Amino acid sequence: MERGYIALVLNAHLPFVRQPEYPRFLEERWLFEAISETYLPLLRVLRNLEAEKIPVRLTLVLSPTLTAMLADEVLRERYVAWLDNQIELARKEKERTAGDPSFARLASLYADLYTSDRDDFTILYGGNVLAGFDYFYKKGRLEIMTSAATHAFLPLYRDIPEAVAAQVETAMISHRRHFGKVASGFWLPQLGWYPGMEDVLKSYSVRYTLVATRGALLGKPVPKYGSYSPVSCPNGLSVFIRDARATDAVWSEQTGYPADPVYRDFYRDIGFDLPLDYIAPWLEDESRGFTGFKYWAVTGRTEEKKPYDPDAAAARAVEHARSFLDGRADQIRKAGAYMDRPPLVVCPYDAELLGHGWFEGPQWLEALFRLGKDRQELRFVSLGEYLKLHPEHPVSVPEFSSWGSGGYAGVWLDGSNDWIYRHSYKMLDRMMELAERFPNENGLKERVLNQAARETLLVMCSDWALLIRAGKAGAFARRQVEDAVANFQRIYEMLCANTVGTEWITRLEKRNNLFPGINYRMFRRKRA
Repeated sequence: MERGYIALVLNAHLPFVRQPEYPRFLEERWLFEAISETYLPLLRVLRNLEAEKIPVRLTLVLSPTLTAMLADEVLRERYVAWLDNQIELARKEKERTAGDPSFARLASLYADLYTSDRDDFTILYGGNVLAGFDYFYKKGRLEIMTSAATHAFLPLYRDIPEAVAAQVETAMISHRRHFGKVASGFWLPQLGWYPGMEDVLKSYSVRYTLVATRGALLGKPVPKYGSYSPVSCPNGLSVFIRDARATDAVWSEQTGYPADPVYRDFYRDIGFDLPLDYIAPWLEDESRGFTGFKYWAVTGRTEEKKPYDPDAAAARAVEHARSFLDGRADQIRKAGAYMDRPPLVVCPYDAELLGHGWFEGPQWLEALFRLGKDRQELRFVSLGEYLKLHPEHPVSVPEFSSWGSGGYAGVWLDGSNDWIYRHSYKMLDRMMELAERFPNENGLKERVLNQAARETLLVMCSDWALLIRAGKAGAFARRQVEDAVANFQRIYEMLCANTVGTEWITRLEKRNNLFPGINYRMFRRKRA
């Protein structure tokens, strides 16, 4: 029998950035880079391991906004066009670097990667990455969780139960639409939990979720096994607990694996280094930016970077996989001494860290499973699988918490972004008013009300507050909030005047087209 378990949980999420009215849109690049650098590489890892019959158990969160974009025909076509552009840049880079062995090798590496991406995307998956994940979902090698509809930080809406319920209900419907089954697990955006969340999730047949370490260890009563076992809320919802040590091994900016000197440097990009007239065709506007072509290693805290060596980096990824397993085995051994069940180490990370933020992350992940198959003292499990093996847990209700800096809500509510909630709360109040005033509409008016519901959900996205606070893409995030507010206000005024601008609402439906099965009536006020 295994002495303990490791549960890897990858949270794949991007905010809704679809802008079909522009031929090229800078923020859509976030999606394209994530497909090429994280989602397709992750699928390659799963295919490689399947081909060699190496056991894999992995839990993957696919947020509703991300699944909406991955399923969207416009974005899928634009991704292929973007890939073609990247392949053309790779061709030019192979010519430019022909006299430099180190850089020529890297230019060829990127040419091969983007060509493989195009082949995988268009031929293997028929233009639909979700089909790849669904294959492994159905095979049982991958467990897919959902998350709040637009990644809202739910504790900030706890006093508006209709808002929280709408985020959960829309997410569950979206998951069933894309994958044909009810999601068993629900990822709380930013691991934002508050007491009472268990009742909302349970009412939608959710079986389990995750919380931050702080919230769990301050729970009532204090969990008997710390973070090494899930707890069960009195209503039966299972709550897994993030392991701080395992998270820091990968996530820490100072000591985490991605900071190793031999790995590829994320920030040094030819989009900033080469003459603008050369690189301009591959930038979305006239300002400099990332192209994805990076030739330098992390090296250290210095401007004098060393050329990137893929072989050294690949070897280091294997070393770090072994180190990670050794660290978790040590935790399991020490925790097991006082537990009456095998300890569980829950390791949640943003999926986009692996590949996009940390280029070698997929190699590290693959090495984990390769090395793990020979480790008798531990076993990889998905969260749902663990519940089947060990259905009984100590009873506890976690306290309000998140995985953000400070452990509470400060990242999503401070002096830079608090204005958002003045608007979102007002929109929610008016959305509930509309749902009460128009309970049984159909036809055009129902379409308008459903679009009002979409705009309401979109303004609740926690990414906007995060980006504004961080100052990264803050202007874009502010514009997204302002657009949603303006769209909703126009709809509200139209409905109050009993006039509908058919042409305008049709354009808005085509632009913000997520959640095709949305039902505005979910915003009707909850009765006590």
